Amino acid sequence: MTTIAEARTTSTAQPAAFFARWADTDTWPEWNADTEWVRLDGPFTAGATGVLKPKGGPRVPFTVSALVPDREFTDVSRLLGARLTFRHHVERTPQGGTGVRVEVSLTGPLALFWYAVLGKGIRTTLQNDLDRLAAAAEADTAAAEAAAGAYDRAGPDAPRTGSAREASAAR
Repeated sequence: MTTIAEARTTSTAQPAAFFARWADTDTWPEWNADTEWVRLDGPFTAGATGVLKPKGGPRVPFTVSALVPDREFTDVSRLLGARLTFRHHVERTPQGGTGVRVEVSLTGPLALFWYAVLGKGIRTTLQNDLDRLAAAAEADTAAAEAAAGAYDRAGPDAPRTGSAREASAAR
């Protein structure tokens, strides 16, 4: 196994906010600078398959190889002669925040070739992508809390409309 990069951040968002973003593959290009689009074939579960389109690159099939909700998620992209693995971990910190870690590695007979092709780009963008993801998860959390607060102030009989995602998009 060849490790390409690792990124870490701490966030005020709950682990579920990160998983909501990961599960909604339509949002990936919002926080991942190298991704043009992502399509998941079915629900975000272990074993799910999909295709992603890197900017300037060919479509790449991937599989969600592991998923423990609100804790970890691993996706593996199939490259010619190699597997590109992104491991995503979240955990509550003693201070009440969320620690997030993403590790990227390559395996397979052509791993060193793909490391030469992809390594620098991934190392350059991984931390910034994770920081943008954390900002998006925090914005989603703030929007959900604001919506819940507005509901609480309006009373239990007030109609609930819209979602946290809609509230976030409206800003």
